[in-house]
Amino acid sequence: MDRPTSALLTDHYELTMVASALRSGVAERRSVFEVFARRLPAGRAYGVVGGIDRLLDAVGRFRFDDDTIAHLVAAGVVDEGPMTDWLRAYRFRGDIVGYAEGELFFPYSPVLTVAGTFAECVVLETVMLSVLNHDCAVASAAARMADAAGGRLLIEGGSRRTDPESAVAAARASHVGGFDTTSNLEAGRRHGIPTGGTTAHAFVLAHPTEEAAFAAQRDALGVASTYLVDTFDVMEGIRRAVATVGPDIGGVRIDSGELLADSRAARALLDELGATDCRIVVSSDLDEFRVAELESASAPIDAYLVGTSLVTGSGHPTAQMVYKLVSIADDDDPASPLRAVGKLSPGKRTLGGRKDVHRTFDFDGRYGSEVLSVLPVELPDDSMSPQVPLVRDGEVVADLTDPGEARARCFERRSHLRPEDRTPWPTTTPAIPTVWEGVEEPLSAAVTREEGTPA
Repeated sequence: MDRPTSALLTDHYELTMVASALRSGVAERRSVFEVFARRLPAGRAYGVVGGIDRLLDAVGRFRFDDDTIAHLVAAGVVDEGPMTDWLRAYRFRGDIVGYAEGELFFPYSPVLTVAGTFAECVVLETVMLSVLNHDCAVASAAARMADAAGGRLLIEGGSRRTDPESAVAAARASHVGGFDTTSNLEAGRRHGIPTGGTTAHAFVLAHPTEEAAFAAQRDALGVASTYLVDTFDVMEGIRRAVATVGPDIGGVRIDSGELLADSRAARALLDELGATDCRIVVSSDLDEFRVAELESASAPIDAYLVGTSLVTGSGHPTAQMVYKLVSIADDDDPASPLRAVGKLSPGKRTLGGRKDVHRTFDFDGRYGSEVLSVLPVELPDDSMSPQVPLVRDGEVVADLTDPGEARARCFERRSHLRPEDRTPWPTTTPAIPTVWEGVEEPLSAAVTREEGTPA
């Protein structure tokens, strides 16, 4: 079965721009577009790149088959003629470099640089931003929660709080950001992410007693599974679970509004009952702030299950990425030089020209700055370039299919941040400055480091 086209996962105006560009003569001019965020959400020290694998898949499927073109003509979006000829021949044949999944980004980081003809690049704007704004938001939230959890097991369980396809994407992005397992079986099938789950309150309520429910779960899933003990009363549920399953019970889950008090009381009771190795798993509308508070209070919690806040970006459901033209040739000659172009709108100014980027380190091995330049600069010996080749001449050249590699990359990159910036309340926002070499800094990039607000 052929893979479905992604060509209609776009906005109407993308195609009307192409039609207009064909008429004006700029469609085939060499161009460069960049994807970046002008600023991080308030109070955030860093962002995490997610969705690159999904994005490259969407670009590869961005083709206009006969049925798609017939629909566009019937709907009055395009006219038969040069535009439909262009659509039939379309495939992306340009180059893309960018930040790999799990890489950190900061204001104005060129997360993607897309080079090709104006028309072939501009038509990809919506689908690229749709993927990156969602997946980067989830990956960024996940990494903040992983920082707050201090190495505890993290379980993603937000499938019921978002669209089905978004749930799969969120499961992958959260794994990149640091979560260990997901409840989503399709994410497990597609991406090899470990999955897990036991029972919900409905299972307990379906049985005449808690003991009957616990016995049924024990017989089906084993002593080592995790038992939900707060359907009626947490402490009584624990007593019944241990009495039914035995002191070798694997874990209990508490889904209450008093997690600190309940986890402390649960640990004391479990130890008293001889279930000293029993894990305590907690849920109930958790986010990085609540996790950090529980960790700061030394709550005896072994694992956190997070849903709604995680799959919605923990208050910031978009990474605020934009897709901007930064260079274009003045004619169709492949040898013509590119002219830098940029917006001058107040608060949304962008600098023209393709950006080179490197990241510096200080003497302690921490990141020093994200350095951007339009002209090539000499790289310090202790710097690194976060961009990697992704697509060359329309063919994918990067193997970014393993979310485990991206997860390890994200962990390694965060190790170069100061500990005080790996909390929900970082001391600086962003954690490192964006430094512009040889060009003027965009007005919208200037921030007060202490407050993270526009200067």
